[in-house]
Amino acid sequence: MEREIISTNRKALRLNLNQNSYGTIAEIGGGQEVARHFFQAGAASGTVAKTISAYDKSFSDAIYECKSTDRFVSEPRLMSMLDAEYKELTDTLSDKRDSDTKYFAFANTVSILNFQKDNYCHGWLGMRFQLNPNGEPNEVVLHVKLLEKDTLQQQQALGILGINLIFASYYFHETPNIFLKSLLDNLTLDRIEVSMVRMKGPELDYVDNRLLSVQLVKNEMTSATIFNRKGEVIEPSDMLYKKNVLAFRGSFRPITYVGFDMLKASYSLFKKDEDYDKKNTIGLCEMTLNNLLEKGNLDEQDFLDRVDILNGMGQNVMISNFREYYKLVTYFSEFKIKNLRVVIGIPTFINVLDPKYYKDLSGGILEAFGKLFAKKMKLYVYPALDEKTGDLITSKNLNLAEDLKHLYQYLIANRKILDLSNIKKERLSIKSADVLKMIKNNNFGWELKVPVYIEEFIKTKRPFGYKGTNKLVERKKSDDCQEDE
Repeated sequence: MEREIISTNRKALRLNLNQNSYGTIAEIGGGQEVARHFFQAGAASGTVAKTISAYDKSFSDAIYECKSTDRFVSEPRLMSMLDAEYKELTDTLSDKRDSDTKYFAFANTVSILNFQKDNYCHGWLGMRFQLNPNGEPNEVVLHVKLLEKDTLQQQQALGILGINLIFASYYFHETPNIFLKSLLDNLTLDRIEVSMVRMKGPELDYVDNRLLSVQLVKNEMTSATIFNRKGEVIEPSDMLYKKNVLAFRGSFRPITYVGFDMLKASYSLFKKDEDYDKKNTIGLCEMTLNNLLEKGNLDEQDFLDRVDILNGMGQNVMISNFREYYKLVTYFSEFKIKNLRVVIGIPTFINVLDPKYYKDLSGGILEAFGKLFAKKMKLYVYPALDEKTGDLITSKNLNLAEDLKHLYQYLIANRKILDLSNIKKERLSIKSADVLKMIKNNNFGWELKVPVYIEEFIKTKRPFGYKGTNKLVERKKSDDCQEDE
């Protein structure tokens, strides 16, 4: 059944008429747009205990006990706001209100368009709220990008989003995907991008934030989402800003010795770069949404298994809706990263060089390559094995169309395309699709095509349709899988 989308004013009025919910609204940077909706709807005294806008940074630092060096628009600032406002609310009113009162604290800290119109417009919004009187609070945190090119329009969008968040917290907390979609009620995708969402609390513990984040991408509410190596949802700019980034795209179903070799070889090459800094370098294993969907649906357990495997290998994970590599590079450029290295295998690289994939661009392959080979971006190319001759296929011996050769040689000469070396040729015949088929059919031998850790994970957690024994295969001393791990 289709959900009725009610107006922002009706949402605010319905919240005001619910005499049980009562709370504080704290807003920084974008006006008091959320509070304004409650007052305009009428009966706000039934909902609003206090509104506050600590616009001056010194006041904000003092009220919320933040350091003067803390950023004004940041998640730590938001959490300090929620902590302070919720504590003051409950400490002040817990013995003065009816026992069935459910308290909440809403907060946002936002950077809207400045006078020069040259700033990054984004914000953090949070809701801490009780669903049961006297119960422990739940929490929802969002990061958003404001896409309007007008200050007033950004303020209006922020007010609508805030009401949607408060309303969804009370009325859609049992249906996470409806919760997400409702955040954009009375808004459009060209006004707001929700780049991160996280839920927790006694009534929200059933929510897996990784699945929630994938739904953001699937619902086209954002282009990409990132989990760190612990499986925690991270706001992309917090992880990527001014970092060196190594991105490796794959299905990782499962990751074989070839994939593992690609990771090792690419890190090895990146370390030789004069700008390399271990503390300032981020590796990402990226999966496209297309790789996760089967007949339009997300196999949630299959997705979580792949993320768990990569996290267990110490890898950060990115999910995106970028089919073309140049779109991936454009996305990274938003975060002013220092250096970008994208790892790619020969079969995929050949597709990247095919002009037919860029017919929708007015500049064709020239436009695509202009975006793909951006400043300080390089492709790391992993070789393939010629099945007829047994020779290596690298970026240096590809058969190219005549009209592409001069452009290609320019990229080679300027070291925008680099071959990965020190690879293990004997492993190049391993194909992930073949290994997956062997796992599903319980065919012996797949174990020797994956690192020991992957074998142990599959035989313990039983992903990818595995139905075989838990017994691990013995490997010879000469097998260097232990070294690889």
